[in-house]
Amino acid sequence: MILKSQQHLFNISEDVAYLNTASFSPAFKSVEAAGIEAIKHKTNPELRLPSDLFDPVVELRKLFAELIDEDDYNRIVTMPSVSYGMANIANNITLKEGEEIIIVEEQFPSNYYNWEDIALQYNAKIITVDQPKNAEDWNTLILKAINPKTALVSIGHLHWANGIIFDLKAIRKKTRQHDALFVIDGSQSVGALPFSIKDIQPDALICAGYKWLFGPYGCAYGYFGPYFDNGKPIEQNWANRLDSENLSGLTAYQSEYKPKANRYAVGESGSFIYIQMQTAALKEILKIDSEEFQAYCHSVTEKTLNKLSAIGFESDQPSARAKHLFGIKIPKSVNTETLKTELKANNIHLSFRGKYMRVSCHLFNNETHFEKLFKVINSVVNG
Repeated sequence: MILKSQQHLFNISEDVAYLNTASFSPAFKSVEAAGIEAIKHKTNPELRLPSDLFDPVVELRKLFAELIDEDDYNRIVTMPSVSYGMANIANNITLKEGEEIIIVEEQFPSNYYNWEDIALQYNAKIITVDQPKNAEDWNTLILKAINPKTALVSIGHLHWANGIIFDLKAIRKKTRQHDALFVIDGSQSVGALPFSIKDIQPDALICAGYKWLFGPYGCAYGYFGPYFDNGKPIEQNWANRLDSENLSGLTAYQSEYKPKANRYAVGESGSFIYIQMQTAALKEILKIDSEEFQAYCHSVTEKTLNKLSAIGFESDQPSARAKHLFGIKIPKSVNTETLKTELKANNIHLSFRGKYMRVSCHLFNNETHFEKLFKVINSVVNG
């Protein structure tokens, strides 16, 4: 099956070239409708059932488990943010003096600050693997960095600024050789790139839900493997305790948490509006084959990227990067502020991250959007 543009599933104006899903996704029409319907239910709280606090969350966790190829939905938990998930992970890691935490150059802050904190706490070291000139060599450098002192490797599935893909299976294999933990930030990949918990077997996966999973801002998901089954959550709330569904017995205080990842749930995890929107979003994402999606993104971007390369705006080789998210290097001769102004004036929306102009696309995009992008950039370069 060859994927085609799905603009009709969204309410994006025809004159807008939105190339910024890596920052914030727009809403599917079905997600918008689910949110509006959920808001209406707030008007009649007497119709709400106690089970509404739990059953929709279970459905959502099952959907996410299906998306990442995990059989046990009790290893899935919904969260408000990536930083919340990483904080729970960091809270359950003890390091020895001199041990090392491996990250990559210009890693997203939510996947850095917790490691900086525990490195200081235990007098451990953060080892940053810089991006080499040849992006395809980055994985080799990461694997070389993993050694007997490595306690944790925490990276994205791909780099958030340029889309370079990391070899998760090879990294997992090397971390096992040294009894190191492996934590993945899937915010820019899950729902867009093929991903399988069964294949990679990380100790934890955390990803934002408002990007490639099309949920509202303020939602995220976590997978916690067996290492964290008996961990201590950063938050003590009533809903993550055993038998919390029995609302009449809540003050018979319970010392036991719900099993596996449930203990890491945020308070008010049954958020009525968010859960309905997230559920509608994951149902849409599960309809899309990720390999076909990558092929679609490549088909609508390839010609423009070749033309941009010819005028000095180079991107990494497709073999080294994702097709839905990639960085385009801006020549030093180009005034970046002028470029930003022209893009905005022509209703082209993307991001600037470090030395890259970051472009990200989805099924609401087509070749016309990228032809427009080239036209504007070429006008800035050649006048």
